[in-house]
Amino acid sequence: MTSPRHGAGAGQDDPHDPRAYEDPGTFEAAVHQLADPLNDPLPGPDPVAPRQQGPYEPQGPQQAPQEWYDPHGYQRDWYGHQGPVQQPLAASPPTPDPYPPGALGPAAPSQPPAGEAVEPATEVFARLDPGDPVVPLPRPEPEPEPYTGADEAEGGPGAAPETSPPTGGRAERRRAAKGRGRRRPAPRPGPGGVAPAKPMTRMEARRAAKAAKDSPAIVISRGIGELFITLGVLMLLFVTYQLWWTNVRADQIAGRETHKIQDDWAKNEKAPEKQEAFEPGQGFAIIHIPKLDVVTPIAEGTSKEKVLDRGMVGHYSEEPLRTAMPSAKKGNFALAGHRNTHGEPFRYINRLKPGDPIVVETREAYYTYEMTSVLPQTSPSNVSVIAPVPKQSGFTGPGRYITLTTCTPEFTSTYRLIVWGKMVDERPRSKGKPDALAD
Repeated sequence: MTSPRHGAGAGQDDPHDPRAYEDPGTFEAAVHQLADPLNDPLPGPDPVAPRQQGPYEPQGPQQAPQEWYDPHGYQRDWYGHQGPVQQPLAASPPTPDPYPPGALGPAAPSQPPAGEAVEPATEVFARLDPGDPVVPLPRPEPEPEPYTGADEAEGGPGAAPETSPPTGGRAERRRAAKGRGRRRPAPRPGPGGVAPAKPMTRMEARRAAKAAKDSPAIVISRGIGELFITLGVLMLLFVTYQLWWTNVRADQIAGRETHKIQDDWAKNEKAPEKQEAFEPGQGFAIIHIPKLDVVTPIAEGTSKEKVLDRGMVGHYSEEPLRTAMPSAKKGNFALAGHRNTHGEPFRYINRLKPGDPIVVETREAYYTYEMTSVLPQTSPSNVSVIAPVPKQSGFTGPGRYITLTTCTPEFTSTYRLIVWGKMVDERPRSKGKPDALAD
């Protein structure tokens, strides 16, 4: 082993001699001679200065260095098949440097200062002005793409968005590979584009629950309102029952009682020729008012539960208000009936005019009366209207009369409405119906 030679031409022949790099551009040329794949050089020429051929390289046109790794296999091993493989771009031909080596002064060192590590794959270099050193600039990071919901259409709500393989140096690809699967996705917007609310702490939840509770005044007012609503519904049901259902039930009961009376008469059951007394609530006759289309049974007594509320007309037969029967030679045959609800047989008797017929049908005969007068309103205690010779009726002496009584005004029982009539015909049943019913 011989010692290094020191002479005028030693630095030009021995590459280990420090004097060999004293000429401008010699150090850069020696650096670009290296082709160590572990340095992971970027393909293509240096954007700062063109690569110069060293003394130990064959002379000729420069060629772009080739990558030593298989990009297709690397992407397949780390990321799987993500789509069609993109072929690497061909290296562009070197462009001449407008500033040859040495024209701008001594070149800046290619290594960063101590304590500042710069990744070649994550940094770019720019030259600001001629003569300035090369300044490393951070590589701009790509902005995140806005959420469009395409990942939900393909992989569901929890599917990760499809990303393209990272580009750049080896260090950048390693960091990207380590970060896959561990990055926490940003909260997705809920319905209407509003992000989900932040979960509340236990103390905040207690305060929210306490604030949501109603005050005692609100609870009491709500209870009173519900009570009024319930009472209103009950009143509505009661009115419906009184004005509609009672009429339906009374008409059914009165209709059955009418058929029962007619069946008894048809069977000719053994009974006195002229029966004058009947049990309370027993039907014994039928009243016909052709003008009002009324056909209702007449029962003994004026009991509200046994007679009137069942849709029938009651005969005043109890003392001291006992009145005569239609078959009596003299007297007043007085009847009472509802004007509203429970069948309301006497609702429209105020429409009768003098001369309108009123027929009472019994087992023995048909008794026809003609309406003579009306008393629109009187006190319930005025019992003189059903006397044998009723007062205010216009009758001056004894006779065979009929009196119809009901409540007035409608839907009240404050006063009484009175209608009087006088018998004009008595026909046995064997002679058939009278002319008033023949039509």
